[in-house]
Amino acid sequence: MSAEIVIIITGGFLLLLALIGSIKPSGSSQGLVSPMIRILLGVIGVLVIIYGGYSYGNINFQSPMEKVEVGNVLQVTSPVEEVQVISPLDGDSVNCRILTMGVYPEGHESDIWVLLRPSNDRFYPQSDHTNTSYKRNGEWQVITRFGGDQGESYEIIVYETDQAASQFFSTTIEEWKQMESYPGLERENIPAGAVEVDGIKVSLFENCRGVF
Repeated sequence: MSAEIVIIITGGFLLLLALIGSIKPSGSSQGLVSPMIRILLGVIGVLVIIYGGYSYGNINFQSPMEKVEVGNVLQVTSPVEEVQVISPLDGDSVNCRILTMGVYPEGHESDIWVLLRPSNDRFYPQSDHTNTSYKRNGEWQVITRFGGDQGESYEIIVYETDQAASQFFSTTIEEWKQMESYPGLERENIPAGAVEVDGIKVSLFENCRGVF
């Protein structure tokens, strides 16, 4: 239970005490608690609830906006016959946080994952709130985050995955977040259910070391 919820509950408890204090025992003209104390409990209770609600709203509903850049976009002709990257383009110089976009053919049902391979030759699955790349109406996209030095080369590699491989990447990302460490995957760690379908090379326009 979060601290904000505890604060709100405490405020409600103080209000309840103020209400209970107003109850008059049988044969008595006064409440259980003096009016001054009841007013004090009520005022404090309301203020505590307001503070708790304000804190909870700020922390839980105002997530920081994530600004992403969209690079050059490849013009594709219909019908699309394969999964491919359309932005950024091969050889582009990119910023630290970009939107990698692509297309997929009609009837495509596999999950699509983007993995980055920097100069350390390890693989880093990319995700946003949905983990897998977002797919709709023949297009897919995923927020892609870089963490290297200016000018460093990266491969953006696109994989089609089955359910098991997709779950492996999702679990890996969650474990890295909990550890607050992102060691990357060796090539042999890539599950058999992940099939490479496209890839491009880009370089970093700016220094992204320690940005995320």
